[in-house]
Parts: sequence; structure tokens; C-alpha cells
Amino acid sequence: MRNVVFAINMTVDGYFGHEDMIADEELHAYFTELLRRADAILYGRKTYELMVPYWPDVAKSQSEDPATNEFARVFDALHKIVFSRTLQSVQGNDKIAKGNIAEEVLKLKQQPGKDIAIGSLSIASQLSQHGLIDEYNFVVHPVVAGKGPRLFETDGLKERLHLKLVGSEKFRSGAIVLHYKKQSP
Repeated sequence: MRNVVFAINMTVDGYFGHEDMIADEELHAYFTELLRRADAILYGRKTYELMVPYWPDVAKSQSEDPATNEFARVFDALHKIVFSRTLQSVQGNDKIAKGNIAEEVLKLKQQPGKDIAIGSLSIASQLSQHGLIDEYNFVVHPVVAGKGPRLFETDGLKERLHLKLVGSEKFRSGAIVLHYKKQSP
């Protein structure tokens, strides 16, 4: 069965707004390696529209530093599934999913393939409600933002998540990766 993996940047005060993070070569290299283990990434409409066409354009132009260009190439190669009831079209082979997210992800988990990555807070919140995320990777940046989006902000959690720390890593920027796997209570 395929794993569903959520990886995201956050500030030390628990906010997940992308504009407050330290997006250096080391960070891009880390996320590139995570994405290499996946062959699909799940998005909500808003995050998809932030990522596409920006990263596919960088993949084509190769206009950034080597680590960022490699991230763009790996990102561009992934199958993207966008959960949206309002989005009318997506790029290339990307797909719009309008069905029940839990049912769709359960079907994906049963199919052969690599990991399934999650690329947005709203999708992570919904899948956590159903216990469908197998791994969480939080990259905690040495930034206090004071505002921004939070995980589980709108829906909360029905049940407490029990996680087991399986690894950590420190970047030169001071950011720290905390890698957890879901465990039974």
C-alpha cells in the first residue's frame, strides 16, 4: 500500500504561510528528495494555483540556482491531482478531482506506485481527519510570523493524532526538520 506523506514549512510560532520561510538551496534540496519518493501530489485549488504555472515555468527555463532548478524539474514530473469544485482546467496531465477526498485517496493508496505527497494545508487537514496521512515532515524555520494560516484551523481534529519521531535534521539556516510517522494510540 502506498504511503501518504505530508511535508510543509512552518514558523516556530506554528504558522504555515509560505512567504515567511527561508527558501534556500538546502531547503529546495530537501523537498526535492521527498518528492523523488512520490509520483503524485495532492492539492487544493488555491495552492495549486500558487505552484502552477510557476514551478513548471522554472523547470523549462532553468532560471534559478541548481537546487531550485532540480526541485522544479522533479515537481514538474509529478502527477498533480487538484481537489476543487470550482477549478475548470489544469495544465498538461494534471487532474481535477471533485469526489469525496477520503474515498479518492483510499483508492490511490491501493494502486501501485510511489508515495502520494500532499501539497496544501486544507488537504492535509481533511486527510488527517480520516487518519489517511502516514508521515508528517515539518520543517520548522527560525522565524516568528505572528500571523498566517494554521494546520487544522477550520476543521479542528476529531481525535488526537499520535505520532512517533523517526528522524530530524538541522539546516545551516537554523531550520529543523521533524519527521514523524503515524502510530496507533
